[in-house]
Parts: sequence; C-alpha cells; structure tokens
Amino acid sequence: MTTFLVAIALIFILLRKPVTLSFVVPNREAEQWQPLIEEFHSKNRDIRINLTNFSQTNPEKPENTDQVKELYTSAFQKKQGKLPYDLIYQDIAWVPTFAEAGWLRDISDWISKEELDKFLRSEVEAGRYQGKLYRIPFRTDVGVLYYRKDLLERVKENPPETFDDLIRISQNLQKQGIAWGYLWQGSRSEAITAMFYEVLHGYGGFWIDPKTRVVGLDRPEALKAVEFLHNTIMEGISPKGVTSYREDETRSLFTEGKAVFLRNWPDVWVQANAADSFIRGKIDIKPMVHAAGYSSGACKGGWGFGIAQTTKHPKQAWKAIQFFTSAAAQRHFVLTMSFVPSRRTLFIDPQIIDKYSHYPKLLEIIDEYSILRPPIPEYGQASDILQQYLWNALMGQQNPQAAMKAAAEQTRKLLANG
Repeated sequence: MTTFLVAIALIFILLRKPVTLSFVVPNREAEQWQPLIEEFHSKNRDIRINLTNFSQTNPEKPENTDQVKELYTSAFQKKQGKLPYDLIYQDIAWVPTFAEAGWLRDISDWISKEELDKFLRSEVEAGRYQGKLYRIPFRTDVGVLYYRKDLLERVKENPPETFDDLIRISQNLQKQGIAWGYLWQGSRSEAITAMFYEVLHGYGGFWIDPKTRVVGLDRPEALKAVEFLHNTIMEGISPKGVTSYREDETRSLFTEGKAVFLRNWPDVWVQANAADSFIRGKIDIKPMVHAAGYSSGACKGGWGFGIAQTTKHPKQAWKAIQFFTSAAAQRHFVLTMSFVPSRRTLFIDPQIIDKYSHYPKLLEIIDEYSILRPPIPEYGQASDILQQYLWNALMGQQNPQAAMKAAAEQTRKLLANG
C-alpha cells in the first residue's frame, strides 16, 4: 500500500504543471544566463524560468540598464491583472524607488544575519530601504581609476593621489606623445552621474543627504568638481568629445593605448588584458584621486534580486534567488562574464585570482572607498536634473555656477514635492 501511494505521489509530481517565474536582464547578459537557468531547471523540476530576452517572439529586448528599468516601471504602473515579472533583477539605484512604490516584497525575515554576512556589506546595505531588506545582491560594481603603470614607470612617477597629481602626470606624458591624459564619461546619462559623484566626493562635497534631504550641488565643493572636469577639456587633458562618451567609448580609447588614466568600471580589466590588447599587462587600478585633505570615492553599482509584491509564487521566487546568488552561480558568472561577485569569499578564491589578479585590490577599494548614490525614492528624477545641468556646464552652455545653482534649486523643489 505504501509503495502504491509513493508511486501515485510521484506520478502527481511529474504530471503537475511547473510554476513559471519570469524576469528580465539587459540584452548583453541574456546568453550568459542560459547555463545557469538550465542548471536551475535540472535541480528544480517544478519551477521554470522564463527570461524575457530568450523569447524569440518578444519585441522587448532591453539593450541597457535604462531600458530594463523602463520595462519594469511600465509594467508596474499599468497595474492591469497579473504583472509579467516575479523576480525583479534590479540595479542598485532602483531599490528605494521600487520599495517606496510598493512593488517589492520585504524579505528581511527570509534570510539570516549569518547568511547576509557572507555578502559585501555595502551591497547588503544598498538592498535596504527604511530598515527593511528588498534585494539580495548577485553581482557588484564600483568605479575605479585605471592607469598605465608602464608609462608612470617611464617618467618615474607613483600612481596619483590627488587631482593635481593626475593633471601634472597627464600633461608630462602628453608632451611625450600620449594623446590623452584622462578619460571619463561625460555623456548625458547615468554614466556622467556616477563619474561626477566620485569627483564631488573627492572634493569633500555631497549631492543629497538621504537623512536630512539637504542638497549640496551649489556649494563650493561642487563647483570645484565641475571646474576640474571642465578644465581637463579646456586644457586638452581630456578630448572635447568626452561629453558624448559613455563607458564603451572611453574603454576603447584606453585599450588602444591612447590615454594614461581612465575612470571606469571593473569589466574594463578583461578587455584591457585580452590577448590582442595593446596594453595587456601594462595597467593597474586604484581608487579615484581626490583633493588634498579629502578621501577617494568609489561609486557603487551592481545588480541583485528582489521579489515582486504581486507574484503568486513567492516561495519559488525565493528558491530561485537562493540559487542565483549562491557562491557557485556567482563563480560561474565571474569566470565566464567577468562580472564582479557580491560574496566576499570569491575575492580570495584561487581559481578567480588566477584569472583576475587585481581582485584583492578591488576588494580593498570596495571595502574602503564605496559611496552609495542617494538612496531616495526620487533618485531617477534627481539624477536627470544633475545630468542636465552638469552637462550644460561642461558643454559651455551655462556658466558652471549658474548651472549648479539651477540644479540645486530644481532638486530641492523635487524633494519638497516628494
């Protein structure tokens, strides 16, 4: 009788229609997700993952971060029937906005402190909003300063610590035939926001205090940050076209050997050390430079998973999150995609260090210099305001003082209405 009942139970399990969970990723990641999803399926016969990008008939294949956010936001705001996403694969800056809108489940009680301690502290904190946890980190990101160690050795210079050091070394090497001293992202996008936030921090300034909601964009420190960037263009240290560059354009120039310094994200390391790279073995990383008397700032990026408030399958969603954020899944992504993990042990994993020797230094930058963009619900609009007026100042369309005053006033108005 017992055998019969077990057999019936097995048949029921096999015939039961599996639960389907869906989420969306930037299109460039879609292919790399396939092996992880297949492994998850092999271990969880009762759950299927439907990644938006894999659907041949689906016209919505977001190419970048902004488009992923637009898909989520549009779906949540419609609120017509069941929303199409169960797992929310989200950028670090979206947590306050999504949580405040009620789109994410509070998962504070779903994971122990001991398990959370295995992740980078800055990543865990970025997943909180008003004391509740809404996101488990999958991969991290942080702004770093790349430099040509071979060129610095040629002129007997140490890596720069201050903005003045960077300018002096850049000008010296430009006299010796290097096209550009310093490359940064000046495109009117989130790229300019992240880059500027580091420079602003390096001058001792701040953007928005999330606790008091005080705005610091029109203070002297912010003007110094704008003037520094503007001067790099005017003095020929940075190309005039830098105000249209995002990460890819600056990476290409740097890997072609046309610059001494580059502010960018950790993924540049892989392209710069590729077999056909002109600068293979010639680079290193450090925290962003700063003004004398202040400290470096490394803008935090990264992606993680939350659970949609509207999902009918929260337990299965949590099971998927546990799998995708596991050490094994992250190791796969590190070794195949070069993304940076969010679990601390992977930074000292022998297999990973053998491939990416800079990981211990990267961990130090993350631990010591990480700065989180203001965790406020109005973050998206605040960033748009900063992008507009900062770009106007760098393009010479507005006086820097007038531009940053307008940016501060618009931001205060936004926060007052929030």
